[in-house]
Amino acid sequence: MPEFTHDVMLYLHDVAHLLRIAADKRARQFGMTRAQWFIMLRLERQPGLSQKELSELLEVEPITVARLVDRLEQRGLVERRPDPKDRRVWRLHLLPSAAPLLEKIKAERAELIALLTTGFDAETLAVITDGLARMKATLCGALRCNRRDDAACESAEGAAEEAA
Repeated sequence: MPEFTHDVMLYLHDVAHLLRIAADKRARQFGMTRAQWFIMLRLERQPGLSQKELSELLEVEPITVARLVDRLEQRGLVERRPDPKDRRVWRLHLLPSAAPLLEKIKAERAELIALLTTGFDAETLAVITDGLARMKATLCGALRCNRRDDAACESAEGAAEEAA
């Protein structure tokens, strides 16, 4: 039987899984899903994304994003605006009423990061972060990121250069 005690892939999987569970619990406190939080945070960073672009980032079908956005729109947090170049495309934008909720989401995210990094000094965290950035860049390079992988690899080159 193989020894899995220090298997980096298992640890990465388990940490990511537990982090998703923790984020899901926190999102539910606000009557939301982790995916809706992701949409709001992403739209704050990149206003005007299309539903299709968001579906690629979330790795879900476009209809799933449409339903998530419908709920955000019903809550008065997001609006769809027509794309000036393509009548079939809707661009998504946060409304000013989203700002207070975004602050709460960021506070919850900061608490999760603090929990995740408890017991690590700054030097160790830098080593871990650099290692993860290198792993990401290596995988993105090895996969030769196709269109579907671009979202996950969008910052891989810069991260690899910073880690070097």
